[in-house]
Amino acid sequence: MTTQRTDPVTPSTPPPAPDFRWAPVLAVALSTFTVVTAEMMPVGLLPSIAADLAVNTGLAGMSLTITGVLAAIVAPLTPVIAGRGDRRTLLVGFLALLTLANIGSALSPSFAMFAVTRVLIGVSMGVVWASAGGLGPRLADPAHLGRAMTAIFSGTSIGMVLGLPAGTFIAGLAGWRAAFWAVAALSAASAIAALVAMPRLPVVERARLSGMLLPWRDRGVRTGFAITALVVVGHFMAYTYIRPVLETNPAITPPLIVAALAVFGLAGIAGNAVIGPLAAGRPRSALLIALGAIALGTALLPVSVAAIWSAFAVLTLWGVGYGAIGVATQAWIRTANPALVERSSAMWSGVFNGAIAVGAFAGGLLFDGIGGAPLLLVAAAIVAGGWVTTLAGRPVGRGRADARARSRTADVPR
Repeated sequence: MTTQRTDPVTPSTPPPAPDFRWAPVLAVALSTFTVVTAEMMPVGLLPSIAADLAVNTGLAGMSLTITGVLAAIVAPLTPVIAGRGDRRTLLVGFLALLTLANIGSALSPSFAMFAVTRVLIGVSMGVVWASAGGLGPRLADPAHLGRAMTAIFSGTSIGMVLGLPAGTFIAGLAGWRAAFWAVAALSAASAIAALVAMPRLPVVERARLSGMLLPWRDRGVRTGFAITALVVVGHFMAYTYIRPVLETNPAITPPLIVAALAVFGLAGIAGNAVIGPLAAGRPRSALLIALGAIALGTALLPVSVAAIWSAFAVLTLWGVGYGAIGVATQAWIRTANPALVERSSAMWSGVFNGAIAVGAFAGGLLFDGIGGAPLLLVAAAIVAGGWVTTLAGRPVGRGRADARARSRTADVPR
């Protein structure tokens, strides 16, 4: 007799990974680096983009909101859109689309055209992020999974330390359009790296639209989404407008702005390297440390900006915390229910990017209404809400037993 399953779950605890190799993992890390660089590039270029495209700075800043909204919509749908398709092909295809979108940004004659290219960047980013979070278990055995996920999400931190400051530097030398040409070249290189370094990664069972909301039914995963939303809204509410806050001190010149962004990114790499491995086994502890650092750094920046050295010190603290957020929140939802890791990662990417859009939009309204210092205090309070949520919750271990039960029925005919 054939047993029917009415609520299929994509087996996100896939066949055992082959012998561990760093090349595929680093190719995925390069893809996360690339999409973060593409997404965040306008942050350091807003005045130049606004002046050249004849719009105000606030409207130019909405380009981040456009990207975040589209990524938030597309990311949860990625497992359904991809079906049983090869995940390597998926990654390469959307990195190629990202290349074309950045070329379009560099050539845009108007803000309307620039906004269209940001839509394409948002779609590409949603798919790449949603795919990257679920690829760690496909590329690494359990003994190497923690290091693999840390490496994959180090792309986020390195995107801030190299991508954003480098783009700002290039724009200072050759204009903001040159920065987008550079990101287009980086996107093409990432697509080639993924094609060459990664193995084929087909999926045995097709994800169904009806199962897209399955991660929300798991309490531990749901708590992880809430923590992610709070910290990302608070962070981007403040970080999107960090340049004008720093510029309230006339001594912090444009070269020092680039240096400040680099310090933040370097600290992020350090946070990812130090706190990331802790997250593999103790995601709750890692998140308490990271969120505490972000909340404290965000709250202290308005007073520390009076002196260059203190502003850099506070940005270091903030960066260390934020650098660990990607790997720590991913570790939380993976621990909560390993059987749903691909769908949970896709939904996590949607939550993350939706929170970016909300944070950037709300930050713009608050910055215009109450100014930079109060804005940062509001942002710190939101991140502190994430810290309290982390303290009150914990990943639910029940998912491990569910994963074993589902693996026993994975081969039952449909």
